Amino acid sequence: MRAVIQRVTKASVAVDGRVVGAIGRGFLVLLGVTHDDAEAQARWLAEKIVNLRLFEDDAGKLNLSLLESGGEILVVSQFTLYGDCRKGRRPSFIAAAEPEKAKFLYEEFVDSLKALGPPVSSGVFQAHMAVELVNDGPVTLILDTPER
Repeated sequence: MRAVIQRVTKASVAVDGRVVGAIGRGFLVLLGVTHDDAEAQARWLAEKIVNLRLFEDDAGKLNLSLLESGGEILVVSQFTLYGDCRKGRRPSFIAAAEPEKAKFLYEEFVDSLKALGPPVSSGVFQAHMAVELVNDGPVTLILDTPER
């Protein structure tokens, strides 16, 4: 699995002009799933993200996790994170998981986040979405799950 994590002051996702998910301060997580991912990767990634220390403490140091800071999470599926642009001009998406598997693991990831405690919102899997965000910092990280 691959996640792009952006620390935000607010973010929302809309489908057909209707907001389906919105958060205040927290993380916008763009999530991609590849062929050999499994439930263990979804749980590992959820635990990793909620415990990343990317929020400032009283001294201005990045010492607080999302859980410690009371932040929220907005998750948006994004198969294009596995796009390969090394050849030609059109990206190849063969590394992205098939939709059925990707949806299952996307939902497992969202459920794993919810089980860890923060407020979680999400987009609509396979929908054309409009994402709005105010990047805070900016703080942006890319996380890949470890190989099995």
